[in-house]
Amino acid sequence: MFKLPVVKILSRCVNKITITFLLILVQLVWMASLYLRLTEYAAWLNGVMTALSVLIILFLVRKDENPAYTIAWMALIGITPVFGGLMYLFWGNKRPSRRMRRRMAAVDRRHRDLTRQPPGQLEDVDPRTRALSGYIARYGPWPAWKDTAVEYFSSGEAMFPRLLEDLRRAKKFIFLETFIIRPGRMWNAVEDILREKAAAGVDVRVIYDDMGCLTTVPSGFVIRLEQAHIRCIPFNPVVPLVSLVMNHRDHRKIVSIDGNVAYNGGTNFADEYINVEERFGYWKDAAVRLEGAAVWNFTVMFLNFWNSFRPMEEDYRPFRPTVQAAADGVVQPYSDSPLDEERLAESVYRDILDQAQDYVYIFTPYLAIGEDLLNSLKLAAKRGVDVRLVLPGIPDKKIVFRLSRSYYLPLLRAGVKVYEFTPGFIHSKCYVSDDRIAVVGSINMDYRSLYLHFECGTLLMGGSQVAAVRADAEQTFGQCHRITLDDCRTSLLGTLLDDVLRLVSPLL
Repeated sequence: MFKLPVVKILSRCVNKITITFLLILVQLVWMASLYLRLTEYAAWLNGVMTALSVLIILFLVRKDENPAYTIAWMALIGITPVFGGLMYLFWGNKRPSRRMRRRMAAVDRRHRDLTRQPPGQLEDVDPRTRALSGYIARYGPWPAWKDTAVEYFSSGEAMFPRLLEDLRRAKKFIFLETFIIRPGRMWNAVEDILREKAAAGVDVRVIYDDMGCLTTVPSGFVIRLEQAHIRCIPFNPVVPLVSLVMNHRDHRKIVSIDGNVAYNGGTNFADEYINVEERFGYWKDAAVRLEGAAVWNFTVMFLNFWNSFRPMEEDYRPFRPTVQAAADGVVQPYSDSPLDEERLAESVYRDILDQAQDYVYIFTPYLAIGEDLLNSLKLAAKRGVDVRLVLPGIPDKKIVFRLSRSYYLPLLRAGVKVYEFTPGFIHSKCYVSDDRIAVVGSINMDYRSLYLHFECGTLLMGGSQVAAVRADAEQTFGQCHRITLDDCRTSLLGTLLDDVLRLVSPLL
């Protein structure tokens, strides 16, 4: 057992749940004081709080944000001015700090020329898919590439041996970025190789999300890695109380090895991801391995993040791919960021649904979406598209599980087929449609992934591995319970709870 440092102890005590509970108490005391007239200043103070709430609502109205997110806050503030107003001041503003925005935007601008779309990459792609790819290339901006080999993994344990093999072959650099690191068989095996490679002169760098690893990495973790010549950045370090407003987290999963091989998907570095530890039944995840030209996108993503917080290089040319793999379709790694108002990740998902003609199969661990994406799901099914959603049968977060289920009834009524993965928890984030397009990445179908977190994914256009994603989905359906309307029956209180959860889902 390791000892938690003071900052982690404070962060556990002064966390979102604790503050929310205290704010509820403040609201109740405030309502009691107004009712019982316990203070001669109650009416005056109530006017001040109401005015503050009106100002916050006007501020929300003029912001260019997702309407569901805005309306949820407006409803909460209108119903409970003290609680709702203070909640928004604590963590309602989802925009990153000015300092972070300035740093990251400056690095992105300096290296934007490196991610321009090269000509001749989309010649074999159908016009509708080419339009989606062009959108990503323009607004990401992340180019599409041929000359890239792709391998899809339907589980973390299938991916892990291949990852270790590639890490052992590293000659120049290893860049690793993840949301969670937890010492155990998986991370320890990776760290042993990183140490060995760093000692041999390989440039080894690690970025992990400090909030995601708040209770998992031991005290002195960064120091230990740095002493082994493994350079390390904890993204957005947790500061008790101050971190309550830090909605933006690094949820990306990237490994880039020598610029020639990259991994992306849903797998973090903890033992449940490779099923050597059972937490919520069988843990099903997904990942892709890329080799060749498209690895460049992930390398630039990592370097831009790194140089925003620990500047080391201006010239990225030494990190370019040096191998040319046989093309397997067209591959387009992309990332999404809360630094801009471009809802790239959601737009990709919606476009796949909107252009589908035959089927769309989806894996997601969470379902907490706004009307736009919900309507895309429903409309696709109403057009006759075979839309299937696979969600966990065993939840990792019970309130989020109940929230996900609150969407089942409107989806079923529209013709969407909903499945729950009965062996355990499905953590995969995948779309596959019409045997021609697929996405594998870190992007959940919830507000945090779509609007608040730094995320990344891999768009596959044609090629053998689109079929591999479909085959995985079809095999998985046989391990699921298909949800029916009878499964959605609940009491009046249950219906009201679902409605409330749907209303406040952008705030969870």
